[in-house]
Amino acid sequence: MKKLCFLVVLISMLSCNSQGKRALVGKTEYQQKLNSSYKDATTSPLKKKDLKNFKGLDFFPVDSVFITTAKLIKTENAPTFQMATTTDRKPLYKEYGKLYFTLKGKELELTIYQSQDDLEDEKYKDYLFLPFTDDTSGDESYGGGRYMDVMLYDINADGTVILNFNNTYNPYCAYNDKYSCPLTPRKNHLDIEVKAGVKVFEKH
Repeated sequence: MKKLCFLVVLISMLSCNSQGKRALVGKTEYQQKLNSSYKDATTSPLKKKDLKNFKGLDFFPVDSVFITTAKLIKTENAPTFQMATTTDRKPLYKEYGKLYFTLKGKELELTIYQSQDDLEDEKYKDYLFLPFTDDTSGDESYGGGRYMDVMLYDINADGTVILNFNNTYNPYCAYNDKYSCPLTPRKNHLDIEVKAGVKVFEKH
């Protein structure tokens, strides 16, 4: 009988805990993970007052129109250069290649980069850096542009790779000016409205 009572109490406790725990905000796994990291004070770029009121980032509706297959043409013998940032910091990058793709019937091109500092970091060595601006920048999306991470292991043998603009994010500078963020090169402007991914952040 004691065992049965204990079991009933345990089940009711678990039930209460599961109901009390707030569900992660976001329409997709990507959005939920991003919101989770921004809600966590140990990983969030938000200022204290913004973190206090944080309910979740504002995203454009998820749209399959902004998922496209790009063709990567690697840049051979690319020189290492210092990328401009929002501060005096000048991180080292190389142009990894050019991506050719179509969005909404328009043929577009973006240059993708590889951080030379990240090559030494086991956690980030497979990351490629894709910054861009578009015709929503400075209005519905952050004026400094948005970023997309492309993984080396996601590039197929024929040089094709899926670009999902729904999984784009703002540089930390969009939330807090204490950060140093790479500036989007002018040549990485898309002459189209990319209504996908994260929107501009309304600071408190």
